Amino acid sequence: MSVKFRLGVMMFLQYAIWGAWAPVLSAYLQNNLGFNGFQLGLIFSLLPLATIVAPFIGGQFADRYFPTQRVIAVLQLIGGVILLLIANVTTFSSMMWLMLLYCLIYAPTLALTNSIAFINLKNSEKEFGAIRVWGTIGWIAAGWALAGWRGLSKSPDGIALKGDTLLLAGIFSLVMGVLAFGLPHTPPKKEGAKPWAFLEAFKMFKDKNFLIFAVISFVVATELQFYYVLTSPFLTSSVIGVSQKYVSAVMTIAQIAEIFVMAFLLSRAIQKYGMRKTLALGILAWPIRYIIFVIGAPAWLVIASLALHGFCYVFFFTAAYIYVDNIAPKDIRASAQSLIATIILGFGSFVGSLFCGWIQKIFTKESLNAAGEAVKVVNWRGTFLVPTALTLFCLILFMAFFREKKQAAVGGTTI
Repeated sequence: MSVKFRLGVMMFLQYAIWGAWAPVLSAYLQNNLGFNGFQLGLIFSLLPLATIVAPFIGGQFADRYFPTQRVIAVLQLIGGVILLLIANVTTFSSMMWLMLLYCLIYAPTLALTNSIAFINLKNSEKEFGAIRVWGTIGWIAAGWALAGWRGLSKSPDGIALKGDTLLLAGIFSLVMGVLAFGLPHTPPKKEGAKPWAFLEAFKMFKDKNFLIFAVISFVVATELQFYYVLTSPFLTSSVIGVSQKYVSAVMTIAQIAEIFVMAFLLSRAIQKYGMRKTLALGILAWPIRYIIFVIGAPAWLVIASLALHGFCYVFFFTAAYIYVDNIAPKDIRASAQSLIATIILGFGSFVGSLFCGWIQKIFTKESLNAAGEAVKVVNWRGTFLVPTALTLFCLILFMAFFREKKQAAVGGTTI
């Protein structure tokens, strides 16, 4: 099998695992297990928290000690077993500790799958989008598989089957763990390299433009959590009225758009407009989507706006990984990818998960329903005004201070 085919399968499974639980777990925890907004934010902060520490360990192992494909394989096998255990947990404390353990195992693979792809591709700007798009397809496949499973069940509307979202993720993880042993052999670079690769990666902050890029990436990543954590409860609320059975399928609109943007627009945008303008377009898409959430009507427009995720995610976050690969020294590429993953998926997502949970709590009030019972009502308009304002602020700062270097890199790439 070709290198590109194997890397495509890797990306498919890597994001099918994540896509099986991330978009709909919040609705399951809140609607079925009764977790409150703070507990919800805490659960979703665990993967970002793990991403602050774990990727550097994974990057160090892959850069200096073990072949990257073996590191990925072992981590995914262990993670799959843990997910199967979590699927049967219903209490907050047990789920929190098991999820933390799982996230510490899964977090390094997010950077390592990018790293092994970049190392084994001849031209990352032209080829990475076509490989990474299979991750988005995997995310979609997981969402539709879950929706199909729930649709065929006899469970009443609004009640998720016991841990099915986590069970599916666990199966994907075990499959990937086995297949990862067949990824392209990517040995560590030991000759002439300094021993602590992750420490060398921190020296990239000496570049003013990289520092600005890192700060903006952090803030934008905090606002990404408003989408990941709160969109499924928002769509299944009375404001929009999407059935909980089918919300995972509805949310794949975002990933379908992501496929189109990644496969057909990303490479062209970078080559035509450069990295700076491509990243800026990615930031701009965020406040446009959130302002539609703020308006909240008509429902079809809110659902259609999910397609903007293609530009939000691909033009900023996927392009960000390409930018880092272009400027990073070749002997620390795994650690450089771990660094940006720590900023975006670690610190940014950790702060964002707690922040969006806190914001939702602020805009949640108790009121009496028709039966005279106290119910919690979320002011979704106020909730989504916060990320709208912050992403607009990020766009202004980015355009004012970030500058793209106009110098030829390896293979003629302009960075």
